[in-house]
Amino acid sequence: MTLLDHMLWGVAPYLVLLTLIGGTIWRHRYDRFGWTTRSSQLYESRLLRVASPIFHFGILLVIVGHVVGLLIPESWTRAVGVTDETYHLAALSLGALAGVATLGGIALLIWRRRTVGPVFSATTVNDKVMYLVLVAAIVAGLATTLLSTIDSIRDVPEVDYRQTVSVWFRSIWILNPDVAAMSAASMAFKIHVVIGMALFALFPFTRLVHAFSAPVGYPFRPYIVYRSRAAASRRNLRPIRRGW
Repeated sequence: MTLLDHMLWGVAPYLVLLTLIGGTIWRHRYDRFGWTTRSSQLYESRLLRVASPIFHFGILLVIVGHVVGLLIPESWTRAVGVTDETYHLAALSLGALAGVATLGGIALLIWRRRTVGPVFSATTVNDKVMYLVLVAAIVAGLATTLLSTIDSIRDVPEVDYRQTVSVWFRSIWILNPDVAAMSAASMAFKIHVVIGMALFALFPFTRLVHAFSAPVGYPFRPYIVYRSRAAASRRNLRPIRRGW
């Protein structure tokens, strides 16, 4: 292991966590009115109605896949009867589907932002940097899936990310980063992790921060009653009944 390995896999994760947590607190305290997606639906809605659901459903699948792959140890899936072959087949197929959906959705969103004049005018440098890093993270993730598939077809022995990246990721949270495990990962996964850390460091300072404002209470909110103007006018013509 080199000094760079210790800096990337032993020090950088905690700097990213500090930036993510501290930046989010700062943003909420000093830029609360800027805590928004800066929606451009008013300028164009036809492409947005297609691209936004595709991207968001795809990214939700990506998040679920990362949670399962990084947080659930290999021994747990074996204990419930899931073989390594079955796990990797499901991970590769669902990962490819989620990655393609996410990449297709964000490609449409970028196309819309570039070709629709008012939307492009509302695009800031901050947005461009965010899109660049986000697309790089998605492409790097798809590349790891593609390379893993090629290795399995060619029957080439590969370094299992569940024995390298996952072990390293879980060790971060017990304040004992396993630098050796991450150093043993393939270059594709290392690039993916570095870009992912850059994305999380940028997270609080971009429109991505709206992910922390998910409308969890939306299904439980009271109903909003709407009355048409015609119905209201007819109601005003009726005689007023006295209460008891």
